[in-house]
Amino acid sequence: MKGSLGLRMGVTLLVALLGIYYVLPSVVPTKGKLLPDSKINLGLDLMGGIHLTLGVDVDKAVENGLSRIGEDIRSEAREKRIVVLRPTVKGADHVEFVLVKSDQQQDLDEIIGHYDNMVSIQSREPLEGDKVRYSLLLKPSYRKYMADMALDQAVKTIRNRIDQFGVSEPDIRKQAEDYRIQVQLPGLKDPDRAVQIIGKTAHLEFKIVDDDADVEKAKRGILPPGTELMQMLNKGAGKPLVVQKEAVLTGEYIVDAHTAFDTYNQPYISLTFNSRGARLFERVTGENVKKRLAIVLDGKVYSAPVIQEKIAGGHASISGRFTVEEARDLSIVLRAGALPAPVTVMEERAVGPSLGQESIDQGLNAALLGGVLILIFMVVYYGFGGAVADMVLLLNILLIMSGLAAFGATLTLPGIAGIILTIGMAVDANVLIFERIREELRRGLTPRAAVDEGYGKATLTIFDANLTTIIAAVILYQFGTGPIRGFAVTLTLGILASMFTAIFVSRILFDLWVQRKQGAALNI
Repeated sequence: MKGSLGLRMGVTLLVALLGIYYVLPSVVPTKGKLLPDSKINLGLDLMGGIHLTLGVDVDKAVENGLSRIGEDIRSEAREKRIVVLRPTVKGADHVEFVLVKSDQQQDLDEIIGHYDNMVSIQSREPLEGDKVRYSLLLKPSYRKYMADMALDQAVKTIRNRIDQFGVSEPDIRKQAEDYRIQVQLPGLKDPDRAVQIIGKTAHLEFKIVDDDADVEKAKRGILPPGTELMQMLNKGAGKPLVVQKEAVLTGEYIVDAHTAFDTYNQPYISLTFNSRGARLFERVTGENVKKRLAIVLDGKVYSAPVIQEKIAGGHASISGRFTVEEARDLSIVLRAGALPAPVTVMEERAVGPSLGQESIDQGLNAALLGGVLILIFMVVYYGFGGAVADMVLLLNILLIMSGLAAFGATLTLPGIAGIILTIGMAVDANVLIFERIREELRRGLTPRAAVDEGYGKATLTIFDANLTTIIAAVILYQFGTGPIRGFAVTLTLGILASMFTAIFVSRILFDLWVQRKQGAALNI
């Protein structure tokens, strides 16, 4: 018995020390490597920050996906020496292209059959010169798939950008029914910059400049086939350029982007491609020596350097008279990846820190007042048992706070309500045990036997009641938003802590009392 009691006391002491270890960084300012870096994060409703509702242009994403399907079919046809002119997207669910030789229809139909789960042939229209115009219809099931994928990719990309931006505990979730994304950024001090980073599409393209084209004619809409007019970004009046419409390389092959400085200490963005991108970049630069390569980001030409020689190694750079902050922000969005479709800010709501501090003060006051009243009541009504309940209740609160810190969880205003609720639930578990011990004492059992019976019979009831509450908390966490999830987290931690303190720790104190006061009456 003594060995078992010593072991249980050792476990309790270890748990208490771990609790103090994890909660200290959140309570007092600490420096050094002895204590963990994790601490309790405050949610948007307590810390202040920004709440955004973003709309994803899934129609544009579907259009881009449909264009890629057309290009893939054309590329596969080219490998089989089937000449197909450039595909054109028509509306939201059609893509058209022209087959140059009508006698190759069967071969082309076989290629299109590879994409049977995506598109179907709507029509084949004979044209002059032995040509055939194909019209492909995007299947509704695949359209929904592409729209859902665009939303998922947008959420992932935005999360990557925010993580690199350095916001603590952001809450980012999709609203699939209307293709919107909800973003909560606690403690953000520069919301305008965050909105700019989140909303930047970051679609990077490399296009060959057509220096032989007449720019003045291009301004009047007279352009060589397969080209377009774009503006050169130049911190002022942009210089127009005529570039090839088809990009020779895109940003999908980028694996790293960071800010660097040239010999004049001017910032630029250094890019690194993956192995496939490196091979493409080497081929493109090798085939276009002495031509200019326009570097286009979100439809704007940032620079157009002359290709002096074939560039191997998979490295490129973007210069454009950036400030250091602009270069860093562009590096973030390029490194995190391009958004699959344009994103617009549909709602922006700021939460001031004064409101957060007021909420914290009110929540703490409520917790303190409720806690003090419970402590007094337990001692008055249950005597020694009440004192035991008070001691384990303080340990219970310590374990909740240390759990929040250890897991890097976010404390929200509903989370504070969850802590207050678990205080009451922890006391309720002790009350069940104490009342059961009272019944056994009235039956004439000794204090030792009454404690054993009380804990033995009440434990199963406590476990069942708390298990159903944990299940409800898990459901709240799975389907709730940020503050509701904060409530679910503190409720779950509080239940686990209360079961440990009410069943395990308080039993140790009763066993110690019975062991030292053998034969004495148990005041409970």
